[in-house]
Amino acid sequence: MRPGDNLYTCSLLALSPVDGRIKWHFQFTPHDVHDWDSNEIPILFDATVNGRARKLVAMANRNAFYYVLDRETGEFLSGTPYAKQTWAEGLDAKGRPRLKPGTDPSLEGTLVFPNIQGASNWPSPSFSPATKLFYQPAREMGTYYYKGESKYKAGEPFVAGGGRAVNGDEAWGAVRAIEAATGKMKWEFKLLSPPWSGLLSTAGGLVFGGTEEGNFFALDAENGTPLWDLQLGGAVKANPIAFGVDGKEYIAIAAGYAIFVFGL
Repeated sequence: MRPGDNLYTCSLLALSPVDGRIKWHFQFTPHDVHDWDSNEIPILFDATVNGRARKLVAMANRNAFYYVLDRETGEFLSGTPYAKQTWAEGLDAKGRPRLKPGTDPSLEGTLVFPNIQGASNWPSPSFSPATKLFYQPAREMGTYYYKGESKYKAGEPFVAGGGRAVNGDEAWGAVRAIEAATGKMKWEFKLLSPPWSGLLSTAGGLVFGGTEEGNFFALDAENGTPLWDLQLGGAVKANPIAFGVDGKEYIAIAAGYAIFVFGL
């Protein structure tokens, strides 16, 4: 394994809009050996933390921890697991993971949660200013991580090792509502499969999302109660959007090879 943290990988960076210089950075997974790059979408919001009004940024990271940072300074405020993880004992006071021994890839394969695609990925979370909740499509799945060696050859992929995903009953998903400022989970709505659909929360108190089985659904934003569901005939692997035309609100989602639009 390569030595060191591999600085700026698996990180959130704040850049100056004037000259592009890095103002601060926070590394979620130093020395990443499980492919948990931070391609998730950060959410900006303001909240009171320990009696102090702060400007915050939150991310449900691919490594299965939900992080809250001060977005002006990058200071770590809290980190809480939001999905099954078996690679860390927890986070220290600065947010650095305390690694469990025996979780690196091996020649025979090492089972680690979350899986190689992460507890989250590119599908978008959503934040509601009304409920103060962070809505996350969570992926519950493990991977057997394998160690390998590769020799560099110009013009060819330089890849070593890999992973084998765990399927069956240990692979499922959920929509999880997390208290944005604290990381505490308020409710969850279970899904049959790890989702590849993002979420949309509305001012009317709804949360929209989709499933691999082709269902498009609406939940009560306060408690997760299912309110509406429609089978679209194709897997939902997109982020729902809301837009208005002539004073009427619409919800749109892509599923399979079609785009569906619904009026509210």
